[in-house]
Amino acid sequence: METEVLPDPIMIFVDADACPVKDEVYRVAERYTVPVRLIANAYLRPPMSPLVECVVVSTSFDAADDWIAERASASIIVITADILLADRCLKAGAHVLGHNGRPFDRASIGNAVAQRALMQDLRAMGEVSGGPAPFAKTDRSRFLSALDEAVNRLRRRAL
Repeated sequence: METEVLPDPIMIFVDADACPVKDEVYRVAERYTVPVRLIANAYLRPPMSPLVECVVVSTSFDAADDWIAERASASIIVITADILLADRCLKAGAHVLGHNGRPFDRASIGNAVAQRALMQDLRAMGEVSGGPAPFAKTDRSRFLSALDEAVNRLRRRAL
């Protein structure tokens, strides 16, 4: 008799130190009963829910990114604005969303990494100042919709 191989459970990993959409993640997690791990360099106060856990990593550079990337897989949704972390997680097979709801995928990540490097060089030369546009209400709405869609896509694959 063959043993049925069950898929890994769906989980959401949040690069949480500067994440502006944690409340939206909690809402989706509760709706679909999906566990959430907030990965941060210091303790964050998550809601009182058995689904949400705060994972505190060391304060060393990239400790949170390393924790996430080492555990990323096809059943994991990663929430991050860090393009290099997104690239690492995509290579591990994870599904990755930016805080603004923009999905990172294998087709777009190369351009995102190159643009990041270009902007870093331009800022270093003083050609460009400032950062990304302020986080808007439409970004929050787009994120909520994209996360909902990502969870449903993974749930359909698990059936």
